[in-house]
Amino acid sequence: MRAKSVTEQARRAQIVKAAIATVAELDYAETSFKAIAARAGLSSTGLISYHFRNKQELVDMVFADILERFQGFVSARMGQGSAKEELRAFMSANVAFLREHRDDMVAFLRIRAHSAVTDGGIADADHVELAGFLRRGQEAGEFRVFDPEVMAVFVLAMRNGVVLRSGALDLDVCERELIAAVELMTGG
Repeated sequence: MRAKSVTEQARRAQIVKAAIATVAELDYAETSFKAIAARAGLSSTGLISYHFRNKQELVDMVFADILERFQGFVSARMGQGSAKEELRAFMSANVAFLREHRDDMVAFLRIRAHSAVTDGGIADADHVELAGFLRRGQEAGEFRVFDPEVMAVFVLAMRNGVVLRSGALDLDVCERELIAAVELMTGG
């Protein structure tokens, strides 16, 4: 397999960036190579087809790109100590990423909801991680008794609701209220 040139890598990155913005603005179903090409300033959809066989391949690349950056961002803000501190750091990091990368988060959720993303299950890494430190918090006596898998679903649903309404919400208030709600729910 030949190495991709710098120009090809830059073009792929340009297409991925335009696809993120297009999905965030138009939603998944309305996103087409034509709409992405227009946003990217490309003269033809053929330039997208050269780099991506079809919409699914492009969507998979967009999803993986956002997921990798999101996980790195959140992970860099973790390791705070106790389970309660980890939970607070997790929620704050999610809102901080949203502040800086709103289109990415909106596109991520829209793709996840409307597409057969072929990520091998890594899309649920935040659920697995969250359920894990909720469980560890229970074992340490920091959280009340509850089902960590179910609680992780509830916490992420609240986060996702904020993402999808983030254009109309004050994110400072959202962060404060998300943390307070999660602490009340967990008994932390």
